[in-house]
Order: sequence, then structure tokens, then C-alpha cells
Amino acid sequence: MAASSREHVLSLYRLLLKESEKFPSYNYRTYALRRVRDAFRENRTVEDPEVVKELLNRARDSLALIQRQVCVGKMYEIQKTVVEQEEEKSA
Repeated sequence: MAASSREHVLSLYRLLLKESEKFPSYNYRTYALRRVRDAFRENRTVEDPEVVKELLNRARDSLALIQRQVCVGKMYEIQKTVVEQEEEKSA
């Protein structure tokens, strides 16, 4: 993988993680973060340029989906879970 391609992949990875952190719902947030990390770990050894290109397209689609879902999620008030309430107390 070329250096610029690697930088692009890492940039997209960081952006996916950053956007996933914005989910207002704890369950959606942890699921999205886990899926992003798992998908990138699973495909980190891919060398074929065509496969890398396809995976990047899929990651961009996922980013757009996450951004839309975060916007929709912010439109509705949610009740915090016990886990989130515990995190606030300890902070």
C-alpha cells in the first residue's frame, strides 16, 4: 500500500471513530465503535489495490450512514442508561 493511501486509510479510520463517538445512544455508540475497529483490524493485511479501493468505498458509505444516523439520533431525547449515569458520577 502506498504511503499516501495508508495516510488516507488512517484518516478515514480516525474520522469514522470520531463520528461514531457522537452517537447520543450508548448502545449505538459502542456498537459503531466496535464495528469500525473490527472491520479495519480484519482488513489490515489487504494488499490488492482493487480490494483496498472497494473497502475504502464501503468505509466512506459507512461514514455517511453514521453521520446521518447521528443527526437523526440527536433529534430525539433519549433516557441515559445505567452505564452512562455511572460514567457521569465517576467523572
